[in-house]
Amino acid sequence: MKLYTVRTPHQSNYPNPIRLEVGQMVILGKLDDGPENWRNWRYCYTLDRQSEGWVPEQFIEKKGEHGVITEAYCAHELTVSGGEQVKFFRELNGWGWCQLNSTDEEGWIPMECLTEC
Repeated sequence: MKLYTVRTPHQSNYPNPIRLEVGQMVILGKLDDGPENWRNWRYCYTLDRQSEGWVPEQFIEKKGEHGVITEAYCAHELTVSGGEQVKFFRELNGWGWCQLNSTDEEGWIPMECLTEC
């Protein structure tokens, strides 16, 4: 674990993040093609379409129009302000899984918003 400082604020755009378990089947959507250029993210839907969100391609075993999740995953993004300190655990496809020092809340933050202490 490393400590990082939030250099640039980030606002979560997804209040109800998708949460997936190993072996869970999902409906595959589009690959990310936004201006941020975050590669290897695929939009997925749970089979009941009650939850949806971006999932790392590395966690999906593709089976036609569906996929099977190979690693437990939560798409929770953190809303952070500049100057906040976070514990950094993992980087994946341009995002870091972090924990806020102030509240212990965990979630994803774009790596471009972070600076290592």
